[in-house]
Amino acid sequence: MRKASRLFEIIQILRLATRPMTAAAMAETLEVTVRSIYRDIAALQAMRVPIEGGRGIGYIMRPGFDLPPLMFSVEEMEAIVLSLALLDRTGDEELKQAAKGVNQKITGAVPAPLRQAMERKALYAWGSVAQSPVGLDLGLVRRAIRDEQKLQLDYRDELGRATERRIQPIALIYYSQTANIVAWCELRQAIRNFRSDRVEHCEAADAYFRGEGDRLRQLWTSEWMNTPATATA
Repeated sequence: MRKASRLFEIIQILRLATRPMTAAAMAETLEVTVRSIYRDIAALQAMRVPIEGGRGIGYIMRPGFDLPPLMFSVEEMEAIVLSLALLDRTGDEELKQAAKGVNQKITGAVPAPLRQAMERKALYAWGSVAQSPVGLDLGLVRRAIRDEQKLQLDYRDELGRATERRIQPIALIYYSQTANIVAWCELRQAIRNFRSDRVEHCEAADAYFRGEGDRLRQLWTSEWMNTPATATA
């Protein structure tokens, strides 16, 4: 474990502890030597982290201390970098712009050692980039899911037949080439998948299904557990 990550973990252990923690107990948790814990405690105290105690009696954190906002471990920063890179390969333009904002905010807020994990460009996501759907704004779908608002679709099924559907959207599944809207279809009276690249037009309906979203997601997940895939529209 890198020293920066270890210091972060020691602070977390002491913040959450309900009794003094010995160096031996922390060393076992972090899989390092007791000597390393003693050095790290001394380094944290030198940085004015309010840790009290000593060898043989254990260490405590004085109440009121909190970590700076957005204090991540190096591994957590690398997870964020890769997640943002994967998000940039979706066809959701609004989320791609949001990802850039997240990157800028985190880079500007974290300490210099962690900022390097964002800036060194050592982790990449590879593969095809999904095209943005022509007849559909995925941002509109995400807002409809949050607000539990119905959507009106002009849709072509897998045989190319044009249909009009009113749906209650409950989830979005992002694939490497497209995105699927998971929704309760009022025409079929069942959960259906709607491929975003088959939607010719989409608009918010002046109708809601508030209070039903969680129930429909539970229905969907229970059906998914029994059958590998939800039926397409």
